[in-house]
Amino acid sequence: MKIGFYGAAMQVTGSKHLLLTESGKRILLDCGLFQGRRKTSGPLNRHWGFEPSTIDCLILSHAHIDHSGLIPKLVKDGFRGKIYCTEATYDLCSIMLPDSAYIQESDAEHENKRRKLADKKPIEPLYNSEDAYASLAYFEKVPYHQMVELYKDVRFTFYENGHLLGSATTVLELDEHGKTRRLTYTSDIGRCKPNMLREPEAFPQSDIIICESTYGNRLHDEDEYTIQDLVQIVRETCVENKGKLIIPAFSVGRTQEIIYALDFLYNAQKLPPIHVYVDSPLSTRSTFIYKQHLDLFNERMQTYLKSDPDPFSFPYLHFIESVEESKKLNTSKDPCIIISASGMMEAGRIRHHVANHIGNAKNTLLIVGYCEPSTLGGKLIAGHKIVKISGIEHKVRARIEYIRTYSGHGDYREIINYLDCQTKSKVEAMILVHGEYAAQLEFKTRLRRLGYKRIEIPEQGDWIDF
Repeated sequence: MKIGFYGAAMQVTGSKHLLLTESGKRILLDCGLFQGRRKTSGPLNRHWGFEPSTIDCLILSHAHIDHSGLIPKLVKDGFRGKIYCTEATYDLCSIMLPDSAYIQESDAEHENKRRKLADKKPIEPLYNSEDAYASLAYFEKVPYHQMVELYKDVRFTFYENGHLLGSATTVLELDEHGKTRRLTYTSDIGRCKPNMLREPEAFPQSDIIICESTYGNRLHDEDEYTIQDLVQIVRETCVENKGKLIIPAFSVGRTQEIIYALDFLYNAQKLPPIHVYVDSPLSTRSTFIYKQHLDLFNERMQTYLKSDPDPFSFPYLHFIESVEESKKLNTSKDPCIIISASGMMEAGRIRHHVANHIGNAKNTLLIVGYCEPSTLGGKLIAGHKIVKISGIEHKVRARIEYIRTYSGHGDYREIINYLDCQTKSKVEAMILVHGEYAAQLEFKTRLRRLGYKRIEIPEQGDWIDF
């Protein structure tokens, strides 16, 4: 077999790994959109590095756009195979891909206004809404633990990995040269004790492992401080300073985590009587999907559901749909909490909220997930005092807070614990993807000390021949 790396190679977005089997089948693992680094991500999103029509099938690990966001373009450009994923992943993609198409169309429209003034040729969006809906016809839903025979010599099984509703680690079995080899693609690995989802589960002994490394050089804060920190930030910002708490959060996963935390605080009578606004139509729709899949939640959440059957609703919570309502939040002087997408602050309504509130010292911007360093979120985490939003510079006077425990990615200790189900001497190769190079180098050192023999860090476009 050979594996080609066309995304998330020495970076954390654009996941695309192409498996070429001995019999000539071409299987794509994820088909994600490159995000951040606009000068380089644009060309990468438009040029595949391979011919989409030659791909036999796609196995999708989860619905996050950096893993699924180029599926409509893949179909638009000629792919006609099946797209295998879990039921929850399909449900989320059914709303996330059309939403991504809307962003592609809006970005192209905005860019073409600039191009017209500069007398340049207009650009086409990567794909449109029609392309997004058309791609959904190729999806096929697969339960966890059910082996699927793709071809006579290739099978795969999904295992839960705790990263997102419906997310999965993919274990492939390939018959080559008279023997069977296992290739495991971990995709994004969740926390060892997720707030809502079940823990990542052990997977069978594998010969080759493609492993994420987002936090390969970092440890998260201890979980027990998260709720305490959140209450303190709410009180200091909204009660003492009478300001606004702005929480950038991915519409799927992180937003539901925050709503659940606030619901818990409300039931525990620890949440001040402050209005909470979820300002993202996608967040509203994805929260409804979460309510449809309560069976995927962990035992602690199942116990909580017995006393509160709807963990995503409480009296102070409001879901904002219209642009007019969203704009009113920026002009209102009342203390409140605004949860809006996207988490890295690169698109969506959150950019307007940040632009309108970052210059006021009464306000707090609470970052609750990973932000690629070149993004607006990454710059704020790094301590930039002046940031540019839609071409306009803003002084950072608001308080910037970062709670890492809400990340959906395990830190290096959690990833290592997840890999403990493997006998290290039997792992032929460990391939690190989905991480910044510095993090990957540190993680590689740790893995080598633990006894893993061959550890690869592929670059964009590299092929590894096994």
